[in-house]
Amino acid sequence: MLVPSMLFQGIRLELIDDNFPSVGILMGRRALPKVNPSINTSGHLFVLDDLSPPLDWSCLFKDPSLPLEIEIGSGKGLFINTSSVEVPDRNFIGVELAKRYAVFAAARLARKKTENAVMISGDGLRFMAEFVAANTLDAVHVYFPDPWWKERHRKRRVMKESLVVDVERTLKPGGTLHFWTDVKEYFDSTLELIPSVCDLAGPYEVKANAPSHNLDYRTHFERRMRLHDKPVYRSLFKKPCV
Repeated sequence: MLVPSMLFQGIRLELIDDNFPSVGILMGRRALPKVNPSINTSGHLFVLDDLSPPLDWSCLFKDPSLPLEIEIGSGKGLFINTSSVEVPDRNFIGVELAKRYAVFAAARLARKKTENAVMISGDGLRFMAEFVAANTLDAVHVYFPDPWWKERHRKRRVMKESLVVDVERTLKPGGTLHFWTDVKEYFDSTLELIPSVCDLAGPYEVKANAPSHNLDYRTHFERRMRLHDKPVYRSLFKKPCV
């Protein structure tokens, strides 16, 4: 029986070999290295439940006037950590539901004394709906969200109508939505959903760049998929300029 993925103790597992269960290799989130307790994350880690809308960006960033990008579901924080260094003239917020991953990503930012990126521990959908004002974001990133395979669990997916509507509302004209997944059904259904509930233009083609080093990927999950020659489906949408 072919089983492309499964859940084990709430963790997504990918089957790299199609001959499961005989020689299948399970890929899940690996155990996180311990965070050095001496690292002060107070300036890089915020808990959503401790914040009150509307959120003043000056509480998060040294220069709140910079263009702002948000990643929903940051995992270990590879995108946030890499982008904040490569694009120092932009601010970045990573929102991660799993607290231990938010702490890990924030510790990496704190260790490098990054001034233009922070992590928020909490629900990304709630953050977008309640804390982000209209026409304030330059980009929203959603990379490899949990596909929630079972039909009765599909309502838990991140890429749903409520989020898409909030993405369109919060993006500035010309702002972009980046959605990547390794699940073709999730990709196709989302590309059908977006034009049915909003006026974002797209999808535009996104080409895969050849990595220049071992961590030259958007996320750790993209790295694992590509190292195992598994497909990654990428899309880019833009909010039309008025």
